[in-house]
Amino acid sequence: MTKIAIVYYSSYGSVHALAERAAQTAEKAGAEVRLRHVAETAPKEVWSSVEGWAAHRAEVEDRPVAEPGDLAWADVVLLGSGTRYGSVTSQLQSFIDTLGPLWAEGKLADKVYAGFTASQTAHGGQETTLLSMLTTFVHLGGIIVPPGYTDPVKFTDGNPYGVGKVTGASAELTDDDHASMDHLVERVLRIGAKIAA
Repeated sequence: MTKIAIVYYSSYGSVHALAERAAQTAEKAGAEVRLRHVAETAPKEVWSSVEGWAAHRAEVEDRPVAEPGDLAWADVVLLGSGTRYGSVTSQLQSFIDTLGPLWAEGKLADKVYAGFTASQTAHGGQETTLLSMLTTFVHLGGIIVPPGYTDPVKFTDGNPYGVGKVTGASAELTDDDHASMDHLVERVLRIGAKIAA
Protein backbone atom coordinates (compact mmCIF):
# COMPACT_ATOMS: atom_id res chain seq x y z
CA MET A 1 0.00 0.00 0.00
CA THR A 2 1.47 3.32 -1.09
CA LYS A 3 1.65 5.95 1.66
CA ILE A 4 0.86 9.52 0.64
CA ALA A 5 1.20 12.66 2.74
CA ILE A 6 -0.86 15.63 1.58
CA VAL A 7 0.49 18.69 3.39
CA TYR A 8 -0.94 22.11 2.65
CA TYR A 9 -1.71 25.62 3.81
CA SER A 10 -4.98 27.32 2.91
CA SER A 11 -6.19 30.74 4.02
CA TYR A 12 -9.72 30.75 2.65
CA GLY A 13 -10.36 27.11 1.81
CA SER A 14 -9.62 26.61 -1.90
CA VAL A 15 -6.31 24.81 -1.36
CA HIS A 16 -8.01 22.91 1.47
CA ALA A 17 -10.71 21.73 -0.98
CA LEU A 18 -8.01 20.58 -3.42
CA ALA A 19 -6.24 18.73 -0.61
CA GLU A 20 -9.44 16.99 0.43
CA ARG A 21 -10.10 15.96 -3.17
CA ALA A 22 -6.56 14.58 -3.39
CA ALA A 23 -7.09 12.57 -0.19
CA GLN A 24 -10.40 11.16 -1.45
CA THR A 25 -8.85 10.14 -4.78
CA ALA A 26 -5.85 8.54 -3.07
CA GLU A 27 -8.07 6.58 -0.68
CA LYS A 28 -10.18 5.31 -3.59
CA ALA A 29 -6.94 4.16 -5.25
CA GLY A 30 -6.08 2.14 -2.14
CA ALA A 31 -3.36 4.39 -0.72
CA GLU A 32 -2.77 5.06 2.96
CA VAL A 33 -3.34 8.80 3.39
CA ARG A 34 -2.23 11.46 5.84
CA LEU A 35 -4.02 14.76 5.18
CA ARG A 36 -2.37 17.52 7.20
CA HIS A 37 -2.60 21.32 7.24
CA VAL A 38 0.37 23.33 8.40
CA ALA A 39 0.18 25.53 11.48
CA GLU A 40 -1.02 29.09 11.18
CA THR A 41 1.84 31.53 11.74
CA ALA A 42 0.04 34.83 11.07
CA PRO A 43 -0.89 36.76 14.20
CA LYS A 44 -4.43 36.08 15.42
CA GLU A 45 -5.31 39.77 15.24
CA VAL A 46 -4.61 39.61 11.49
CA TRP A 47 -6.49 36.45 10.48
CA SER A 48 -9.35 36.93 12.92
CA SER A 49 -10.15 40.31 11.35
CA VAL A 50 -10.76 38.75 7.91
CA GLU A 51 -14.08 36.91 7.78
CA GLY A 52 -13.19 34.19 5.24
CA TRP A 53 -9.79 33.56 6.78
CA ALA A 54 -11.23 33.29 10.30
CA ALA A 55 -13.97 30.96 9.07
CA HIS A 56 -11.45 28.62 7.49
CA ARG A 57 -9.22 28.64 10.59
CA ALA A 58 -12.27 27.55 12.61
CA GLU A 59 -13.00 24.80 10.07
CA VAL A 60 -9.56 23.18 10.40
CA GLU A 61 -8.90 23.99 14.06
CA ASP A 62 -9.34 20.41 15.26
CA ARG A 63 -7.78 18.68 12.26
CA PRO A 64 -4.27 17.17 12.35
CA VAL A 65 -1.38 19.59 11.93
CA ALA A 66 1.57 18.58 9.75
CA GLU A 67 4.79 17.40 11.35
CA PRO A 68 8.08 16.74 9.53
CA GLY A 69 7.64 13.06 10.32
CA ASP A 70 4.63 12.94 8.01
CA LEU A 71 6.99 13.42 5.06
CA ALA A 72 9.47 10.85 6.37
CA TRP A 73 6.58 8.35 6.69
CA ALA A 74 5.32 8.85 3.13
CA ASP A 75 6.30 7.30 -0.18
CA VAL A 76 4.58 10.16 -2.03
CA VAL A 77 4.30 13.79 -0.91
CA LEU A 78 1.89 16.40 -2.25
CA LEU A 79 2.47 19.96 -1.06
CA GLY A 80 -0.21 22.60 -1.49
CA SER A 81 -0.17 26.34 -0.96
CA GLY A 82 -1.95 29.45 -2.04
CA THR A 83 0.11 31.84 -4.10
CA ARG A 84 1.76 34.75 -2.31
CA TYR A 85 3.53 37.14 -4.64
CA GLY A 86 4.48 34.27 -6.92
CA SER A 87 5.71 31.93 -4.21
CA VAL A 88 4.39 29.69 -1.44
CA THR A 89 2.75 31.15 1.65
CA SER A 90 4.93 32.03 4.61
CA GLN A 91 3.05 29.37 6.59
CA LEU A 92 4.07 26.57 4.22
CA GLN A 93 7.61 27.96 4.04
CA SER A 94 7.80 27.91 7.84
CA PHE A 95 6.90 24.22 7.74
CA ILE A 96 9.49 23.56 5.02
CA ASP A 97 12.07 25.29 7.22
CA THR A 98 11.52 22.62 9.91
CA LEU A 99 12.59 19.81 7.58
CA GLY A 100 16.33 20.40 8.00
CA PRO A 101 17.08 17.57 10.45
CA LEU A 102 15.26 14.95 8.34
CA TRP A 103 16.85 16.34 5.17
CA ALA A 104 20.31 16.06 6.79
CA GLU A 105 19.62 12.37 7.55
CA GLY A 106 18.50 11.73 3.95
CA LYS A 107 15.03 10.71 5.12
CA LEU A 108 13.21 12.93 2.62
CA ALA A 109 15.07 11.72 -0.48
CA ASP A 110 13.89 9.18 -3.07
CA LYS A 111 10.22 9.97 -2.59
CA VAL A 112 7.78 11.16 -5.24
CA TYR A 113 6.86 14.84 -4.90
CA ALA A 114 4.30 17.07 -6.63
CA GLY A 115 2.46 20.30 -5.85
CA PHE A 116 -0.79 22.17 -6.12
CA THR A 117 -1.84 25.79 -5.65
CA ALA A 118 -4.59 28.38 -6.03
CA SER A 119 -4.71 32.05 -6.93
CA GLN A 120 -7.42 34.57 -7.68
CA THR A 121 -6.33 35.10 -11.29
CA ALA A 122 -5.09 32.80 -14.04
CA HIS A 123 -1.72 34.54 -14.20
CA GLY A 124 -1.45 35.35 -10.51
CA GLY A 125 1.74 33.40 -9.87
CA GLN A 126 0.62 29.78 -10.01
CA GLU A 127 3.52 28.64 -12.18
CA THR A 128 6.18 30.36 -10.09
CA THR A 129 4.61 29.07 -6.89
CA LEU A 130 4.76 25.51 -8.20
CA LEU A 131 8.29 26.02 -9.51
CA SER A 132 9.35 27.21 -6.05
CA MET A 133 8.00 23.94 -4.66
CA LEU A 134 9.93 22.01 -7.31
CA THR A 135 13.12 23.75 -6.19
CA THR A 136 12.46 22.52 -2.65
CA PHE A 137 11.87 18.99 -3.93
CA VAL A 138 15.22 19.08 -5.72
CA HIS A 139 17.00 20.07 -2.51
CA LEU A 140 15.28 17.21 -0.67
CA GLY A 141 16.53 14.71 -3.26
CA GLY A 142 12.97 14.04 -4.33
CA ILE A 143 11.66 12.52 -7.53
CA ILE A 144 9.52 15.20 -9.13
CA VAL A 145 6.42 13.90 -10.90
CA PRO A 146 4.61 16.78 -12.57
CA PRO A 147 1.41 16.17 -14.53
CA GLY A 148 2.93 17.60 -17.69
CA TYR A 149 0.49 17.23 -20.56
CA THR A 150 -0.12 13.54 -19.94
CA ASP A 151 -3.92 13.79 -19.95
CA PRO A 152 -6.37 15.88 -22.02
CA VAL A 153 -7.51 17.74 -18.88
CA LYS A 154 -4.13 19.44 -18.77
CA PHE A 155 -5.02 21.27 -21.97
CA THR A 156 -8.06 22.62 -20.12
CA ASP A 157 -6.37 23.75 -16.92
CA GLY A 158 -3.17 24.65 -18.79
CA ASN A 159 -0.76 23.90 -15.96
CA PRO A 160 1.91 21.24 -16.57
CA TYR A 161 3.76 22.02 -13.31
CA GLY A 162 1.07 20.80 -10.92
CA VAL A 163 -2.56 21.58 -10.24
CA GLY A 164 -3.71 25.19 -10.08
CA LYS A 165 -7.15 26.46 -9.11
CA VAL A 166 -8.23 29.91 -10.29
CA THR A 167 -10.60 31.24 -7.64
CA GLY A 168 -11.63 34.55 -9.25
CA ALA A 169 -14.90 33.39 -10.81
CA SER A 170 -15.71 30.93 -8.02
CA ALA A 171 -13.85 29.33 -5.14
CA GLU A 172 -15.89 26.14 -5.64
CA LEU A 173 -14.02 23.32 -7.36
CA THR A 174 -15.21 22.63 -10.90
CA ASP A 175 -15.32 19.32 -12.74
CA ASP A 176 -12.04 20.30 -14.41
CA ASP A 177 -10.47 21.04 -11.01
CA HIS A 178 -11.55 17.61 -9.80
CA ALA A 179 -10.28 15.92 -12.95
CA SER A 180 -6.92 17.72 -12.74
CA MET A 181 -6.39 16.72 -9.12
CA ASP A 182 -7.55 13.16 -9.78
CA HIS A 183 -5.07 12.87 -12.64
CA LEU A 184 -2.18 14.21 -10.55
CA VAL A 185 -2.93 11.88 -7.62
CA GLU A 186 -3.33 8.82 -9.84
CA ARG A 187 -0.07 9.69 -11.62
CA VAL A 188 2.03 10.19 -8.47
CA LEU A 189 0.66 7.01 -6.91
CA ARG A 190 1.38 5.01 -10.06
CA ILE A 191 4.97 6.30 -10.28
CA GLY A 192 5.42 5.93 -6.51
CA ALA A 193 4.38 2.29 -6.68
CA LYS A 194 6.88 1.63 -9.49
CA ILE A 195 9.70 3.17 -7.46
CA ALA A 196 8.77 1.21 -4.34
CA ALA A 197 8.59 -2.09 -6.25
